[in-house]
Amino acid sequence: MGNLGQSYPPSAGMFTSQAREQLTPVLKFLSQTSTPILVNIYPYFPYASDPVNIHLHYATSKSEAVVVQDGPLGYSNLFDAMFDAFLWAMEREGVKDLPMVVSETGWPSAGNGDMTTPLIAATYNGNFVKHVDSGKGTPKRPNSGVDGFIFATFNENQKPPGTEQNFGLYNPVDMKPIYKLF
Repeated sequence: MGNLGQSYPPSAGMFTSQAREQLTPVLKFLSQTSTPILVNIYPYFPYASDPVNIHLHYATSKSEAVVVQDGPLGYSNLFDAMFDAFLWAMEREGVKDLPMVVSETGWPSAGNGDMTTPLIAATYNGNFVKHVDSGKGTPKRPNSGVDGFIFATFNENQKPPGTEQNFGLYNPVDMKPIYKLF
């Protein structure tokens, strides 16, 4: 998502000039070979940088109401908005219908006070699993399910202190789950 120079509203999604130069040829090649692009999507980071304007329910996919109306498309969660912003950016570069797989997503269970608790991490990660399992797509691609992976299996104590250590589902010391998804 760092390749996006603009992502709000999703239909305004566009790549940075550097990303356009480096990523567009890759996207075109992947499109020719029908090979999915792998994208990391972390709603936690925009939420953590602007919790006043991005509400927790929207960031954790807990909202049922439309929060962002973008022309005819309505978004009730930040994940879908971020996913679609990347789709719009690809289309601006002439790449349409390229499959997209979420190679990483997740929410830290500690490291940033009340923004990172096991309950919030369980909510986001559980809602992501439900989204993938539902087979439903995003507002821009409603008939194409979302495929993706939660990062990470274990917390990582070798990373710098803070949220980066706490994306795991399990504690590596005792192999116990940090929280239950369902």
